[in-house]
Amino acid sequence: MNHPKFLENNATIGITAPSAGVGYKIPEFEKSLQTLKNYGYNIIETKSVRNKGITSTTPQERAQELDELVTNNNVDMIVSATGGDFLLEMLPYINWQHIKENPKWIMGYSDPTSILYITTTKLDIATIYGCNAGSYDQEKLHQSLKNNLEILSGNIVDQHSFDYYQKEQLDQDGYNLTEKVYWETINGNVDIKGRIIGGCIDCLKDLLGTPYDYTHQFIEKYKEDGIIWYFDIFELSAEEFYRTLFQMRQANWFKYIKGIIVGRVAIPRNSYEDFTYQIALKRMFKDLPIIMNADIGHVPPKMTIINGSIAHITCKDGKGAIKQEL
Repeated sequence: MNHPKFLENNATIGITAPSAGVGYKIPEFEKSLQTLKNYGYNIIETKSVRNKGITSTTPQERAQELDELVTNNNVDMIVSATGGDFLLEMLPYINWQHIKENPKWIMGYSDPTSILYITTTKLDIATIYGCNAGSYDQEKLHQSLKNNLEILSGNIVDQHSFDYYQKEQLDQDGYNLTEKVYWETINGNVDIKGRIIGGCIDCLKDLLGTPYDYTHQFIEKYKEDGIIWYFDIFELSAEEFYRTLFQMRQANWFKYIKGIIVGRVAIPRNSYEDFTYQIALKRMFKDLPIIMNADIGHVPPKMTIINGSIAHITCKDGKGAIKQEL
C-alpha cells in the first residue's frame, strides 16, 4: 500500500469540488478555511468550488480541476469541498494515471467516496474518509476534528468512541451533542484486525459491476490480512441496505471478510414490516463480528478512516476503539 506524505507545517491543501459546490454556505466555508490556515496550512481552490447548484460544474471540468491539483507539485494534499450526489458523472474523465504518478492524500466523505475508493482499490494508494473542506467551521474544534488534523500531520492517533452524538443540527457554533453514543454489537463483543476499506454505501453500490469496480483486485492482494468493511449509510432504507449487501455478496466483495462496522444512519428509514438495519446485517452475515451505530460517517462526531490501512477494532459494552497502522 502506497501511503502519501503527511502534511508538514506550511503545507498546501488543494480544494476542489468533484460533486456540489459550496455556494450555498460561503460564510461557514470561509470559517472552516480559516481554521485550516490557523493550523499553518496554505489553501488553493479550484475555480468551481464556490459555485451553486447540484454540481459545481460539468463532469469534464470537475475532472480537469481535480487534475490541476494532482499535477501541481506545490499541492501536498487534496480535499473535497463538500459532498453531493453526482460525482460518478466525472469518473470517465479522471486521469487515473496522473493520480498514480503523483500520489498525495485525497480526503473527503459522502459523495467523494467514489474517488477515494477507486484510488485505493485500483491504484493501491491510501486515502482518507474523514472530513470535507467545510467541516472545520467551529470556534472550538471538537476532539474528533482535532484527531483528524493530527492524522493528517502523520500522528495516527487511536480513536475511541465519543460520549454523545448530534441528532439534530441547530444554528450554533460546534456540534449539538445530545444523544448517548452506544456502539451496538450484533454478534457479541468485537476484537478484529484487518485491512480496512469502505465509505458511503449509497455511493459504493453505484460502482458494483462498473469499469471502476476494482474490489477483487484489492481484496485478492490483501487476503492474508483479511478485509474489514466500514459503511456510512446516508439515506438507504433498511431494505435497500440489505439488497445492496446482497449484491455485494453475489459480486464476491465479501470473500475475505473479517468484520463490518457501520456508522449511525443519517436519514434512517426502517420498513413498515419492521425490517431494520440490524436485521439486514444479521440476515446476511449470521455470526460475523458486526458493529452498528459507530462514530463513522455523516452523523457527528465521526472518526477518520484511512482506506487501505490495517485497523484493529474493538467493541464491548457500547464502547469501541479503532487503531490504525500503515
